Amino acid sequence: MVKHPIAEADENNIFGSLTEDEFYARHSVTHGSEYVINPRGLKIFTQWWTPTKIEPVGIIAMVHGYTSESSWLLQLTSILFAESGFAVCGIDHQGHGFSGGLRRHIPDINPVVDDCISFFDSFRSRYRQDLPAFLYAESLGGAIGLYITFRQKRLWDGLVLNAAMCGISAKFKPPWPLEHLLSIAAILIPTWCVVPTRGTIPEVSFKEEWKRKLALASPRRSVARPRAATANEFVRICKELQERFEEVEVPLIIVHGGGDVVCDPECVKELYSRASSKDKTLRIYEGMWHQMVGEPEESTNKVFGEVLEWLKSRAERRAAEGA
Repeated sequence: MVKHPIAEADENNIFGSLTEDEFYARHSVTHGSEYVINPRGLKIFTQWWTPTKIEPVGIIAMVHGYTSESSWLLQLTSILFAESGFAVCGIDHQGHGFSGGLRRHIPDINPVVDDCISFFDSFRSRYRQDLPAFLYAESLGGAIGLYITFRQKRLWDGLVLNAAMCGISAKFKPPWPLEHLLSIAAILIPTWCVVPTRGTIPEVSFKEEWKRKLALASPRRSVARPRAATANEFVRICKELQERFEEVEVPLIIVHGGGDVVCDPECVKELYSRASSKDKTLRIYEGMWHQMVGEPEESTNKVFGEVLEWLKSRAERRAAEGA
């Protein structure tokens, strides 16, 4: 049975009582990182994890969400994939983690998509061209992952959408009429951090209290409210994606908590129904919240076990086809 590395963390440190290097060694992975300068002059942080005991069976590119980064909880999932045989890479979006830019400010999603494609292409070029490559995307990262596959049709062997942002839940949106004033605020006061929501994201995302504390323990995480232009862009993204669901052709697995009050589960159900993908899987886990890594250990292991099984089976299928 798959055991997610978060079981070894504590509420203060993703590596628990171990050092970073000791944690990597325990999971038989190596780690590297570098900064790149994007076309907008921003310093963007990138990193990767690779298995030490076997040759990689595939590549996984990790795409984090709005309140996340590649070095904290998402890193534990990256380590899980790496110790399972995949070469894994991640990037901090502008204004997140170790990357430059105004904190949590994404007034336009397209440059973020550009950064991801540029780094993921570079990372993939280090490996054999026939090695299968997958995208793993959480929350806002799900929207970014979909945009990547729109631009790079047939270049990815699969897309994992975990709690993808295809629609913001009415249980989390600001009350009317404030939502309808976003477009005005985005123009007049784009960086204003006063867009109201019904609760903070950590409060409604992590069911286990100690995991919520761990998420907040990241020195680079912010719980500030979304900026006006960023929130307005998220609303626009959801509307645009919902108009383009039929364009989704990539092999697809959707995992989503049925109790998610941040990203609406009904929207991913519609995505699954309308996607043109010939290979598509939908898993709605009743009662689970937005961050399924924040569920009790047994539930977390179940979700990521199914995701890993899906990734391995597609990688094996691709290898068999190329043999």
